[in-house]
Amino acid sequence: MKKQVCVIGLGRFGATVARELYQAGHDVLAIDIDEAKIQEALGHVTYAVRADATNETVLKELDVADFDVAVVALGNDNTQSSILVTSLLKSIDLPFIIARAADELHGDILERIGADKIVFPEMESARRAAHIGFDSGVVDYMPIIPNFGITKIHPPEQMFRHTLQEVGLGGGSGNKYDISVIAIRRGRSYVLNPAQDEEIKPGDVLIVAGTNEHVGHLYDLARDLPPPVPTENSEVRTAS
Repeated sequence: MKKQVCVIGLGRFGATVARELYQAGHDVLAIDIDEAKIQEALGHVTYAVRADATNETVLKELDVADFDVAVVALGNDNTQSSILVTSLLKSIDLPFIIARAADELHGDILERIGADKIVFPEMESARRAAHIGFDSGVVDYMPIIPNFGITKIHPPEQMFRHTLQEVGLGGGSGNKYDISVIAIRRGRSYVLNPAQDEEIKPGDVLIVAGTNEHVGHLYDLARDLPPPVPTENSEVRTAS
């Protein structure tokens, strides 16, 4: 459903949020006190306005209270302003407020004054980098609970042209990795809830759920698999 969203603060995080929401079909009002950032936003949002969002009169003149959602995306060097803006948005009865927090203390304050959802972009980026950076096979990682998440991973070459069951990623007792394969991305398409006899092909990306430890061991355990068997009109890829 199309929403009216006000994004306050057009740093890297705020500008990205505003642009993505606009491209998704929402009406986006972008506010920043920096004229250069407003100029950069033109054409990427519905409206871009240079204004001081810490001024309640300005928020009322822009009819911000009529919007469905506000995103307070002010940077880490503007924590006091983000707290003030969040408080003002709450006072004018804006229905839903998403606020960016620099750390847990900042997030706790934002939550106490009425923010409905707190996001920690730097902390989340650090967690993702920690999981992605040391394993070239990991494409992306999203934590769900401590030590458990959803990972996009390039399967080891030893798994090519074998089925999920053959490599130990099938269901039940046939799963030796304690990892659930949620989907396989194959080019621009997805195989959702793949069957145990689904063959892993070169170029596939596995989307799996499991503990960080089990996912991390997948490449090591795969070394015990027999080499992939070439099929007619196919080539066996070798590790570089």
